[in-house]
Amino acid sequence: MSKATLTTAAAIGVIGALMTSQARAGSAGGTDAEIALLKKQLQLLEQKLDKLQKQTAANTTAAANANAKAKADVQATVANAAYPVKGPVASADAVVHMTNNRPTICTADEQNCIAITGRVHFDDGGYDYHPSTAATVPQRLDNGVNARRARIGVAGKFLNDWNFALIYDFGGTSDGFGGTGSVGGTAVGFLPGGALSGLENAYLSYTGLKPFGGQLAIEGGVMDVPYTLDEATSSNDILFMERASSNVIATSIAAGDFRSTAGARWFDDRFWVGAYATGPATGAIHSASSINPPGTTEQFGAVARVAGQLVSTKEYSLHLGANAEWLIKPPHNLIANTQTLTLSDRPELRIDPTSLISTGAIAGVSGAQVYSAEAAGTIGSLYVQGEYYWYNVDRGFIGLPSLNFQGGYAQAGYILTGETRAYNPASASYGGVAPANPFSWTGGGWGAWEIAGRFSTMDLNDQLGAATGIAGGRQNVYTAALNWYVNRNVRFMLNYLHGDVAKQISATNAGNADSKFDAVAMRTQFAF
Repeated sequence: MSKATLTTAAAIGVIGALMTSQARAGSAGGTDAEIALLKKQLQLLEQKLDKLQKQTAANTTAAANANAKAKADVQATVANAAYPVKGPVASADAVVHMTNNRPTICTADEQNCIAITGRVHFDDGGYDYHPSTAATVPQRLDNGVNARRARIGVAGKFLNDWNFALIYDFGGTSDGFGGTGSVGGTAVGFLPGGALSGLENAYLSYTGLKPFGGQLAIEGGVMDVPYTLDEATSSNDILFMERASSNVIATSIAAGDFRSTAGARWFDDRFWVGAYATGPATGAIHSASSINPPGTTEQFGAVARVAGQLVSTKEYSLHLGANAEWLIKPPHNLIANTQTLTLSDRPELRIDPTSLISTGAIAGVSGAQVYSAEAAGTIGSLYVQGEYYWYNVDRGFIGLPSLNFQGGYAQAGYILTGETRAYNPASASYGGVAPANPFSWTGGGWGAWEIAGRFSTMDLNDQLGAATGIAGGRQNVYTAALNWYVNRNVRFMLNYLHGDVAKQISATNAGNADSKFDAVAMRTQFAF
């Protein structure tokens, strides 16, 4: 029963009670005054009842209007949930990541990303150098510092399957002038070491195809060609400050950093295969008719690599591989009508850019080939790696016999703090060390510590005693290293080197031009 009905019933009950009281008063012989008073009270009650009924009707109407409004508000809320009203709304167009402290911006669907990347390797060191005779070249090596690498650039992807990088290297501050010039019409040329600063990466890679259950990358531009195990390992992760001379000489022919290239690689979790056509490195003079400075036609070459992790467990692993490199079309100077190739390297340290072993400019080169084998593996915190190279230089351009050289290295590292090097299937190489407890003065972590040793040999002698032979010298280098991985981005390296160089004055002059050296160097490295 409603509140209005109850109120009306109560009023009727009061009127009935008054009428009963009036009747009783009449039967008792009450006076006219009492009857008049009762009538007046009844009239007042009737007025109150009428007023109460009007108020009840008004309250009922107001309640109905309120219910209607509430229902309309609910319907509007549901409608607005499907069709938002216009106005400022929070947007999720991009997200920011800081994986390994590399600033990366991606679209919300992670299909498009761009990241800032960079690395600095700053070296400081000196030599104790001993030439055997006055005929030894050089007679001294200089101590000092060197910004070995100073790279900055961007890398990323768009539409998920297209990957790119654009990176410039400002390093090589002591490695020679960045160009050639002339004084009085005489060419000056490069200082020892040549020019290293320049465009290091500018490539595009497509990874949308996934045949045979693996990943296919089709790529081209200027890039670090993934040829040989040591070159496939990032310079941020190598055991020593410099790669072995045998590797450096091999990659300088038609691979390595700063190289124009196009090719493809396929890989899965265990196996890797790739092949690339290569051209000149950045900085080459693209004019075969240039006289001062001298220029050449663009060279053409190719590389191929097959590798895989044949054994992979939590306790140990084994990696094997093979490589081939071809210099198919050597650079040709049209003015002098020459085709030359120089094989040389510094003593596995770049503080002084002078090479201790060098073939000089080999004349009449019509092509060159390098074949190599690689092996690596882990047993817990122990890591071992080695490669051996066989070089062949054809001199058919002037009808001379081919030259043969060889070299290789073996190295091992042990992480004292218990970490291990993880395998990277995309490059078929082992990565760096990620400290389990990064250094923190307040947190108690001391990073990761690693000791390492290497023996390296390179022989650039062939056909000694013949007028057309080469006496480039043989170099053996022993290196010990202590590496401190402060965190994922910072590493300090301390290297000690001892080297012996056996070299005669020329292919037909067996005069002594040997030398020995000891060197100590330190690298401060940070990368993101």
